[in-house]
Amino acid sequence: MSRIDELIAEHCPDGVEYRALGEVGEFIRGSGLQKKDLLEEGVPAIHYGQIHTHYGVWTTVTQSFTSTETAVKLRHARPGDLLIATTSEDDEAVAKATAWLGKSDVVLSGDAYIYRHELDPRYVSYFFQAKKFQEQKRRYISGTKVRRISGASLAKIRIPVPPLEIQQEIVLILNKFTRLEAELEAELEARRRQYEYYRAHAFDFSGRGDVRWSTLGTVSARVSTGATPKAGSSKYYEDGRIPWLRTGEVTFGRIWDTEVKITEAAVKETGASWIPSDCVIVAISGATAARCAINKIPLTTNQHCCNLQIDASQADYRYVFYWIASNYEALKSLGRGARSDLNVRIIKDFPVPLPPIEVQNRIASFLDKFDALVNDLNSGLPAEIAARRKQYEYYRDRLLTFKEFSA
Repeated sequence: MSRIDELIAEHCPDGVEYRALGEVGEFIRGSGLQKKDLLEEGVPAIHYGQIHTHYGVWTTVTQSFTSTETAVKLRHARPGDLLIATTSEDDEAVAKATAWLGKSDVVLSGDAYIYRHELDPRYVSYFFQAKKFQEQKRRYISGTKVRRISGASLAKIRIPVPPLEIQQEIVLILNKFTRLEAELEAELEARRRQYEYYRAHAFDFSGRGDVRWSTLGTVSARVSTGATPKAGSSKYYEDGRIPWLRTGEVTFGRIWDTEVKITEAAVKETGASWIPSDCVIVAISGATAARCAINKIPLTTNQHCCNLQIDASQADYRYVFYWIASNYEALKSLGRGARSDLNVRIIKDFPVPLPPIEVQNRIASFLDKFDALVNDLNSGLPAEIAARRKQYEYYRDRLLTFKEFSA
């Protein structure tokens, strides 16, 4: 930060000029590149959807290409241009941008703009992430289901324009944060693959003579489902304090709270009965079917959750959870009907191998360590990534906020 302060004191002690984006560059609408035009080789090409899903602050290579015949019909972005996705289903992602730093031109699809400008391209791209940009763009977003912003509106947004040396110094600082986060993300992905490998091999009992097979129903002291109190009923929801779990919250992890709370009347009158902590909960319906979780607090559930209260004399509940998670596809394939729903009987009949309880304990404890590393939002890699991202956002917004020069 001191180097930035020195440069500001030297070059712009009275403040930094703010200018409309349209004054320091021009917005050029992308053209008719479609997904069907994308190839594995040819002319570099970027579809607006890929800006949302694949690209970061800048890129030097493209994920996709297109043919020379298609490319000659399209608008080309030059090295240094900003590529902006101008439509999305949520406001936060509208105008997500990446700076093109490749060695040749790149073609761009519709629902996107090329911003050709006279600033440091990565400085502009970082600005498009910053709080000051986000605050300004919101007044110009239109549309209902699909949210969009026009080039004419983007041109009105004001950007601080310090001398190029200051822009470059800011980029150097923010690049360090970006690289660190990318390294952590790569490590997290590697650890997840390692976790999946060890989880699959943890249940390889070939050659062991002390493993018996049972079913999820047999190793459960109690199997239950919940209920859904009538939607919109103040009697069942207003001032409710009882945790009530929906299947969308069953995501292969530990549950410490629920999004929705219900009342005592809901429990008494609808059958949404309590289950104790440390049950294994398996989602029954549709897209969520066969997902599992462990509740770390007593709670209630809806009717699409199958709740297994594991008999501790037969199985370690954590072991059962990891077994179901590692066999998610096999359980899900047993679904029936148009939505491939499971039911309680299918889940109860699902087989589970049972080595001695002390072996189950060791397997569960071993997998707990990996699970915490890759999934724990308080202590694992996700927690570290979240902390670094918060730090990056703080410094990004601070670095891109200047005292405005007034003539």
